Amino acid sequence: MKLLPFIFLFIIFVAGCNLATKKDLAAKGKDEIKTLEVNKMKLTSSAFEHGKEMPSEYTCDGIDISPELHIENVPKNAKSLALIMDDPDAPMGTFVHWVVWNIPIDTKIIKKGAEPKGIEGKTNSGRTGYGGPCPPSGTHRYFFKVYALDMVLTLKEGSTKKDLEAAMQNHIIEKAEIMGTYGRK
Repeated sequence: MKLLPFIFLFIIFVAGCNLATKKDLAAKGKDEIKTLEVNKMKLTSSAFEHGKEMPSEYTCDGIDISPELHIENVPKNAKSLALIMDDPDAPMGTFVHWVVWNIPIDTKIIKKGAEPKGIEGKTNSGRTGYGGPCPPSGTHRYFFKVYALDMVLTLKEGSTKKDLEAAMQNHIIEKAEIMGTYGRK
């Protein structure tokens, strides 16, 4: 009976320590989440905003050059980057407009009208390099996707998006994308 108050105090002490630990873990978890959000890789363009119309100069109705792209917060453990631009709204299924891999991880800007350093793949037009939007009808969405990879790929130049996706499987650290729209007038 004399031990009962001590047991009671011990239980309260252990419960209090446990609560403090949970609070500390919760606070630490929030800080870690904030850190992850800050470091999340981003892909933006000075030519258009995400979800907005792409200017015609980047399409078959213009001079058909690639828009400037900005890559931020590449993960420190990345070994290479890959880029895919495609149109999921094409009548015959997703149409691939641009495929490049083994882009150096220190690439911050892909300049307007320029191909990034790396290895180019074949588009659905049957050629390598950028091929801008050229929808047969309606307004289509064009996704520019950049992948941070944990390795340098051994694909041959001219490989397809499908080949690239197979090679990247289980090697993607992070992905970022921007989408522009275009409809011919």
